[in-house]
Amino acid sequence: MRKFIPAKKRVDVSPGESVRIIRELQGLTQTQLSEECGIPQTTISGIETGRVNLGIARAKTLAIALHVHPAVLVFPGWQHESAA
Repeated sequence: MRKFIPAKKRVDVSPGESVRIIRELQGLTQTQLSEECGIPQTTISGIETGRVNLGIARAKTLAIALHVHPAVLVFPGWQHESAA
C-alpha cells in the first residue's frame, strides 16, 4: 500500500481569489477569460468575489482555460511537503 504524505496549508487563499490571481498573472480580463471558457463574465466575477460557488464543473472548465490543474483552483494554498 502506498504511503501518502500530507499536504500543508501555505497561504490562506479562497478558490475565487486563486482564479483571480491566476487570471491576472496571465494578463487576462474577466471578459477575455469568459470568451475563452464559455462561462459568463458575471459568473466569473461572482466566483472571484465569493458570491458564486466555484464547483467542480466550473473548476475544470476554468482550469482548462487557465492552463492549470483543477486542484490549483479548488485547493489553493496547499503544498505537498516534498515540493517545499
